[in-house]
Amino acid sequence: MNSLADFVFVSAVLFGIGIYGLVVKRSALRLLFAVEIMINAANLNFVAFSQYLWKDAVGQTIVLFSIALAAAEAAVILAIVVVAYRLHKDVDVSKLKTLEG
Repeated sequence: MNSLADFVFVSAVLFGIGIYGLVVKRSALRLLFAVEIMINAANLNFVAFSQYLWKDAVGQTIVLFSIALAAAEAAVILAIVVVAYRLHKDVDVSKLKTLEG
C-alpha cells in the first residue's frame, strides 16, 4: 500500500519537471506540455489528499473541474500557436512579442 508521502513525492517530482520545462524551453508547445505536467502534479495531490485525509469526493470533484479547465486552456493555446506559426513560421516564444502580421 502506498502512503501519502509517496504520492506527494511523485507530485513534487512532476512539478519540478514542469518548472524545469518552463524555465529552459522556448517552444510554445513544450511550454504547454510543461504547464500540463504541473497541472497534473496538482491533480495528483488533490486525489491523494482526498483519499487519505478528507474521505469524501471533494478532491476528485476539484480534479474533474481542473481537467475540464486544462482541456479548454490547451485548446485556446493550441489555436494561438497555430496562428503564430501561420504568421511567423516559428513557435519560439522569445521571438513572438505580438501576434501582429
